[in-house]
Amino acid sequence: MIQRLSKNATIIEVARRAGVSSATAGRVLGDYGYSSPEVQEKVRAAATALGYRPNRLAKGLITGKTQTIGVVVGDIESPFYASVLRGIGDVARRGGFGVIVTNSDENAELEREAVQLLLEKQVDGLIVSSTFADQPDHLREAVAARCPVVQFDRIVAGLETDSVVVDNVSVTRSSIAAMIEAGHSRIGILAELGPGQRDDVGSFVANVDLSSADVRYKHPSWQRLLGYLEAHRAAGIEPDLQLIRRVALYSSEAARKEALDLLTMRNAPSALFTADGVMSTGVLEATSALKLAIPGDVSLLCFDDLDWMQFVAQGITAIAQPAHLIGAAAAELLLKRLAEATLPFEHRVLAARLVERNSIAVHV
Repeated sequence: MIQRLSKNATIIEVARRAGVSSATAGRVLGDYGYSSPEVQEKVRAAATALGYRPNRLAKGLITGKTQTIGVVVGDIESPFYASVLRGIGDVARRGGFGVIVTNSDENAELEREAVQLLLEKQVDGLIVSSTFADQPDHLREAVAARCPVVQFDRIVAGLETDSVVVDNVSVTRSSIAAMIEAGHSRIGILAELGPGQRDDVGSFVANVDLSSADVRYKHPSWQRLLGYLEAHRAAGIEPDLQLIRRVALYSSEAARKEALDLLTMRNAPSALFTADGVMSTGVLEATSALKLAIPGDVSLLCFDDLDWMQFVAQGITAIAQPAHLIGAAAAELLLKRLAEATLPFEHRVLAARLVERNSIAVHV
């Protein structure tokens, strides 16, 4: 005969079955206070037999900890964020933590709401890829409330926390330099250049020798633009502002329109560089519409190595970010901070790599 388990077994039922007080059962199942090994074994055996599930919220009220991490990402549908989340989840799970994921949709107000929701859920810490360039009052308030924050992919100016980023400048510089060495002197670039960032592209180009400290607090697409500019300057090529396209509306459709304009202009570029996967999708749509062959008619280099890029007939040369490692490192830093709040803040810079396929042709 199969024993039917209690649908919602209570701590009182567990205590009665184990022959202990409710307070003792609560201490054992809540992992706080002291109970002898014998008592712990009896209580846990009773809980298993009854199918008891601990109430994490109730435990959090007692211990001040919920064993949960809150994560805010820019676009939950993005393959980049999906891999980051997998890295966070893998590390969090091993550490005994659950993960609550929210999506800002690259919208500042939605990000504020997401952070507030996670704080109300009493998460033990936050991992955030913020849309803010500065003035992140919601994140400062979280830190002030002793909720540790780890930033990844983007770092907000004036907010001192642990962080994990990729060295966007150097990998872009070396990758664009390789295109220039292949004979391309007119390379178009399509980039979002960050929501809410007020920088003017012209002045940015004119002041390309920015300090590394300034660049650190810019959106990754600005960092990639800097790498693009540095490669041109190193080769003695003056960047053409007409080839630098800021895609104001962050979508593949907007990128497609900019790419169409670039590829049909007088003295069109012989190569294109896309600053992220959304831009890459738009460019492929544009080249298809114009019936241009890659790399026969136009060469292509993409930031973010997406799965489909290896299956396109010629293969797309791309810069691969260690997305899973970014997430894992962010979670490791947060768990480390939760264990020891007084440690010095750590800033990890990870390397991306160029994945060479066949989308860059020699240009004569």
